[in-house]
Amino acid sequence: MATTYETRDGAIMPRLGMGTWYMGERPGAREGEIEALRLGLDLGLTLIDTAEMYGDGKSEALVGEAIRGRRDEVFLVTKVLPHNASATGAIEACERSLRLLGTDRVDLFLLHWQGPHPLEETFAAFERLKADGKILRYGVSNFDAEDMAEGEAVAGGAGIADQVLYSLASRGAERRLIPWCAERGIAVMAYSPFYHGRMDVAAALEEVAGRHGVTPHAVAIAWTLRHENVVCIPKAANPDHIRANAAALDLNLTGEDLAALDAAYPAPTRDVPLDIL
Repeated sequence: MATTYETRDGAIMPRLGMGTWYMGERPGAREGEIEALRLGLDLGLTLIDTAEMYGDGKSEALVGEAIRGRRDEVFLVTKVLPHNASATGAIEACERSLRLLGTDRVDLFLLHWQGPHPLEETFAAFERLKADGKILRYGVSNFDAEDMAEGEAVAGGAGIADQVLYSLASRGAERRLIPWCAERGIAVMAYSPFYHGRMDVAAALEEVAGRHGVTPHAVAIAWTLRHENVVCIPKAANPDHIRANAAALDLNLTGEDLAALDAAYPAPTRDVPLDIL
């Protein structure tokens, strides 16, 4: 499978990266989490996703430490909380994130979900940050197809990504959102491909993993990447999980595999609201 995706603005995004939700919050786990992120970079998982919400900045600080001296290797993503996404608040939030991350720019800045401030105001702030070189590009998170159409109209085609929950256990995004984004060269960033640890491991998933000699997590990740415009950002806080996840890049699921997974985790037969964890 292709290991990168080119968005409509020419950004080259790694298709498999690392999420950091809940990382940085336990002092005793810090060194192991940093080791895991650095190992991920060594294995080619060079997209790292974080957010100001994660541990009230603790995740961003952890990421900053992990990438110190390696910033240019990383496609760095962070997110602004909706209540901070005003004309001045988004700029202040971005500057806080940059300080915690120890960098002068982020590759992608996302609105975490739609909130109280008009998108016109938020995107105007994003454009200012972009003009100042503090962000290289921007997008959104947790936007369904209708929200994306609204955002597209406001941003005039400037947004390049939408980060959403997408997994075998939560397939609503593939009905309309993923095709809509694919038609426009917009990346869909799939978070929690194992449904934040809550997904039932069906026998079919175990069998597919066994046939390929990988973990069920790797199969679940590779399954999301069957869409060319989908990027996946599983969280892995220890080196063993990082290595297991990285195996997804070399995993080519067969038609038999996909049919078995479809039967075990059926797609919705009607439009459903986008899931959010």
